[in-house]
Amino acid sequence: MASDLNVRTAKKPAGTAALMTALLAACVAFQLNASMLSPALVTMARELHTDEAATGLSQTAFFTACAMFSLFLPRFSDIVGRRRVLLWMLVVMAAGTVLAAVAPNIAVLDIARVAQGVSGPVVQISLLMLRSEITDPKRFGTLMGLVTAVNGGIAGVDALAGGWLAAHHGFRSIFWVIALVALVAAVAVALGCPESRPSAGTPMDWPGVPPLVISVAALLLAVDQAKKLGGANWPLAAGLLAVALLAFAVFWRVEKGSRHPLVRIDDLRQRATWAPLLTTLLTLTGVFAAVNGVLMSFVQNEQAGFGMGAGLASLVFLTPFALVGWLVGPFTGRLAPLVGYRRLLRWGLLGSAVVVVVMALVGVHSLPVMVGCTVLLGVTYAGIANIVLNLLGVVLAPKDHPGFLPGLISAAFGLGAGLSFALLSAVQVSGSPQGSSSAGGYVAALLLGGVVVAAAYAASFLIPRPREAEVAP
Repeated sequence: MASDLNVRTAKKPAGTAALMTALLAACVAFQLNASMLSPALVTMARELHTDEAATGLSQTAFFTACAMFSLFLPRFSDIVGRRRVLLWMLVVMAAGTVLAAVAPNIAVLDIARVAQGVSGPVVQISLLMLRSEITDPKRFGTLMGLVTAVNGGIAGVDALAGGWLAAHHGFRSIFWVIALVALVAAVAVALGCPESRPSAGTPMDWPGVPPLVISVAALLLAVDQAKKLGGANWPLAAGLLAVALLAFAVFWRVEKGSRHPLVRIDDLRQRATWAPLLTTLLTLTGVFAAVNGVLMSFVQNEQAGFGMGAGLASLVFLTPFALVGWLVGPFTGRLAPLVGYRRLLRWGLLGSAVVVVVMALVGVHSLPVMVGCTVLLGVTYAGIANIVLNLLGVVLAPKDHPGFLPGLISAAFGLGAGLSFALLSAVQVSGSPQGSSSAGGYVAALLLGGVVVAAAYAASFLIPRPREAEVAP
């Protein structure tokens, strides 16, 4: 008996290394889909003989599909096996990527991007697999932080590499690189990941899936319309919002009558569910477009801003932002069980709110200050708040229903990002219209972002403490 224990103990580090290698490879494959194509949209439009609006819709198709599959695949993986579901997600993603690489037109590319969206819950399922295998809170937090940090971008190198590949070898080369990474990740998962089925034998609540997916999809598409501001089809947006509400009402009714619901109504009423969802939604609404929209527009604005080129602006602002978040993430995961998940989240949110306000009041007048604020935001938001919000979805989920909350958190990230562009961009454009030399719109948008992040900070006090995931002082 002792010898068996020694064998298992000896194998554990190697097993953990294989598991982490596989999970990181899977997360990298997904992240490349999310970020590597952003600099290539112009090239894609030219090579597919379409316009940038059409290629932008292919991005919308991918992210919407990611949100949809994130709603139910984590729960499905609890039942049929996380390793099995993760492996098939990577296989389908690779197939969709190959289809995208050979797509003759934008319609086929859109279909391919939807297929790639099956990979949406890769990070959530990876975190659930770690939760099953690693029992020590400190070690578990460190490894979760490392996995989640990849989700924020691969140190900014992914976007730069995507731009270089598109410029020198065309947009199709990006998809071939992603397909290769996805296949390598699939092999690593097949060889290095143990299986876990915490809800084995429980029927999957398939009747609850369509109304939930329709509700969230309609809501995301309504927000995407709102992002277009003056070009938005507001009757369509209102119709989509009505569809979202109706579908959610149907979902609520279905779940109340289900013996094995996809999302238990009682769980939705718990603070452990709605408080982290509210905090996530507010955080993303306040920060996402502040960095990726308002900031990038301002620094490239020749009349009101610093007049930088797009490539230089990405290198100076987005790359350090992603790099710092990538480096800080593992330390956040390590510290969270020691100092408390909620306390660390509040530090990150409070710091983010302060930094965004400084960007608005001082950074718009000083390039060095704006660069410094972006780096600090990489610490407070990308490296701390973003990481802890993802981790809370895992550590606060019910033990007998672990997959549902990470999926909802993922959807809240997507909805918050869309709302952020709709809200902050509207303020920016109204105050600093195209051709204006006034920075008033940018200042107002950033200040509004800071206020929304402050609201997220207040909401974080409603999140219950995940005691079992923390180390007692």
